[in-house]
Amino acid sequence: MRGIIMKAIAGFYYVNIGKEVIECRARGIFKKRNISPLVGDKVEISIDEADPTKGRVEEVFDRTIELIRPPVANVTQAIVVFAVAQPDPNVNLLDKLLAICEHRGLKVVLCFNKVDLDQATYIKELEAIYIKAGYQVIPTSATNHIEIEALKAVLKDEISVFAGPSGVGKSSLLNEIQESINLEVGELSKKISRGKHTTRHSELLALESGGMVVDTPGFTSMDINEIEMEELSGCFIEFKSYVSNCKFNNCKHLNEPKCSVKLAVDAGEISRSRYESYVYFMNALEEHRRYKSW
Repeated sequence: MRGIIMKAIAGFYYVNIGKEVIECRARGIFKKRNISPLVGDKVEISIDEADPTKGRVEEVFDRTIELIRPPVANVTQAIVVFAVAQPDPNVNLLDKLLAICEHRGLKVVLCFNKVDLDQATYIKELEAIYIKAGYQVIPTSATNHIEIEALKAVLKDEISVFAGPSGVGKSSLLNEIQESINLEVGELSKKISRGKHTTRHSELLALESGGMVVDTPGFTSMDINEIEMEELSGCFIEFKSYVSNCKFNNCKHLNEPKCSVKLAVDAGEISRSRYESYVYFMNALEEHRRYKSW
């Protein structure tokens, strides 16, 4: 029988085969092949004759995408969630996460949550930056049920990963999208303005409105160093229409003359804050490369 792994805990794999979920162990051959089944894997299983509620993973089919952190396969899009307040958004951190999603080949929808707390109307500034960059932006409030239906619509027919810092309301949004999900919601620490991690493992959650989502531990381990310096400009989607017009084919968009990206920044066609994030990441990657060569 074929199915999809919905949850993985301590060597047990819970495989949805359509009408039911079968608790499975994996064949020992996977360990010899250095293969670990992941949540989201499409698999073939055999059913235990003595107990039809249990089975064994016999084969793991090819993956379209494999993420290490979080450990999940075959995701089709990332819902990148940041709060507009409590905690205030760290734009540099946001740009890093967007660059990594682009590098991993994930379609991205950007969700700015807690707009009910946005006394400074920060959402307008954020929308101006990221809509101009080319991202779909959904301003939400889990508390006031703002734009939850719009969020449901982008989840339909997709396997989505929710990503973002702790405390921005990822679990609260999922609970609003579907009440039966009933994820634990962490209280925000007033002392350090960071959310407590509430999600302990990755799990695919089937949505009544269509699609599946995986709720994952708070964003702490995404590393910009997985991107090579030569790849970084391709991870800033608004750069793509300008790079071919740079004077040098290998332009880094830093100090080179007649750089179309820098000219677009000066003309206001590319957000300066986005470009500043790019420069910061390039410097960090260069330092990392220098450190590795020692």
